[in-house]
Amino acid sequence: MIVLKKSVVIDAPAERVFAYASEPGTFAEWLPNFVEARDIVGTGAGQQYGWTYKYVGLLLRGQSTVVEYVPNELAVHQSIGTINSIWTIRVEPHEVGTTLTIEIEYNIPIPVLGKVAEQFAVRRDARTLEWALTNVEEMCSSEPVRNSHTS
Repeated sequence: MIVLKKSVVIDAPAERVFAYASEPGTFAEWLPNFVEARDIVGTGAGQQYGWTYKYVGLLLRGQSTVVEYVPNELAVHQSIGTINSIWTIRVEPHEVGTTLTIEIEYNIPIPVLGKVAEQFAVRRDARTLEWALTNVEEMCSSEPVRNSHTS
C-alpha cells in the first residue's frame, strides 16, 4: 500500500476550504489529471459518484463512496476501480486560516504499470498532490500564503 500525505495552510475559513475540497463536482477544477466526476448521488456520508482519472496516459474509471463525513472537518472517499484508493480530506483551524491535509492510500496494480515504473509514478503522484493543494489554495484563499506545503 502506498500512502501520500500533504498539507497546506490556506488563508480562508474552514467551511469554504472544506466545501470546495471535499465536493466531487469540483475535483476536476483542482486535481490534475482528474477528468470528471459523474452521476453524483447524495451528500455527506453515503454520497456516491463515478469518476475518470488519467494516470500515466491511461484513462482509469471507478466508483467512490464517502464512507466517513464530519461537516467542515473530514471526508473519507473510498474508491474502487482499476486503482483502489482511500482519500482522506481533513481541514483544521490554523492561526492564519485553515490547514488542509489530503492523504491518499492506494495500490497500483502491477500489470497496469509494471514494477519498475511504479516508483517513478509514486514520485510523480507526490508532485501532483502538491500541485492539487496549490490549486485549492489559489481557489479558496483571501490572500496567497507563501510556500506553506508540508509533508
